[in-house]
Amino acid sequence: MGAPVHVSESTFEETVLKAPEPVLVDFWAEWCGPCRMVAPVLEEIAKEHEGKLKIAKLDVDANPAMAQKYNVLGIPAMILFKGGIEVDRVVGYMPKPKLWEKLSRSL
Repeated sequence: MGAPVHVSESTFEETVLKAPEPVLVDFWAEWCGPCRMVAPVLEEIAKEHEGKLKIAKLDVDANPAMAQKYNVLGIPAMILFKGGIEVDRVVGYMPKPKLWEKLSRSL
């Protein structure tokens, strides 16, 4: 069953940048209300599109250098990587149909 995977600075390259499938990275924090709202949406997308899209979660409080490296200024920030390259970005909460519509254009 597809489920989001947790990544850190040490696992980011292998899990995200070298992944054969596109990876949507959710930059989030425990204290962030909108991050908690988008979490179940991302879990549904991970299950529905298993094998075609991987969802990864990166805690910005535990990995501030990664947030800085990818210029994440507001959270939740979801960055779609394809072949190790950023191809799309969504900042803030978005309902599932709208989020999927935006992401699917870049897949």
